[in-house]
Amino acid sequence: MLQFLFRLAKALSAQFGPSCEVVIHDLQSNDPDSSIVAIENGHVSGRKVGDGPSHVVLEALHGGVAEDRLSYLTKTADGKTLKSTTVYIRDDGQEPIGIFSINYDITLMLAMEESLRQFTATVPEQPEDVPAPITQNVSDLLDELIEQSVKRVGKPVALMTKEEKVKAIGFLNDTGAFLITKSGGRVCKYFGISKYTLYSYMEEAKGGKE
Repeated sequence: MLQFLFRLAKALSAQFGPSCEVVIHDLQSNDPDSSIVAIENGHVSGRKVGDGPSHVVLEALHGGVAEDRLSYLTKTADGKTLKSTTVYIRDDGQEPIGIFSINYDITLMLAMEESLRQFTATVPEQPEDVPAPITQNVSDLLDELIEQSVKRVGKPVALMTKEEKVKAIGFLNDTGAFLITKSGGRVCKYFGISKYTLYSYMEEAKGGKE
């Protein structure tokens, strides 16, 4: 069992690279202050074989609750943030005799995540703003714009008031929807209005912004 765990530690550290530390603790050691019997990529936490136990190991050594913990955060003395997993090795009587732990240094990833979040952040003009559509043809584009106009109002066409339809038509006009060939007819059919009413709503929406 122990030899298999040593090989598994080497395999995992090789698979996931130098940021992945794998540690094996012996909970039956005659010297509990030196519980580490194997460690790969020890530079992650600055530990080596023969070093003492972590907080989790101490709990197990002192009869605490020995339950596996998966994918939780830990920190090193020098400020690194690690994503850790702790699995207890048990004997035939289900008593913990060792610990197999994985600590992955995600410090750089967290910094990159924050940078990406800042890069992709937008300042919407209105709370109901939605991403601009990217479509393959103008027919699909018109459908997308009509759908967005309805989302801006927040209710289906059948329940819209005149003012809400004006708002939707104003959005379509502002986004250039009516530059699409035969868009007027499709919009009139969708909103259940005449072409005369469409032009009236367009003027009304335009006037409300002056």
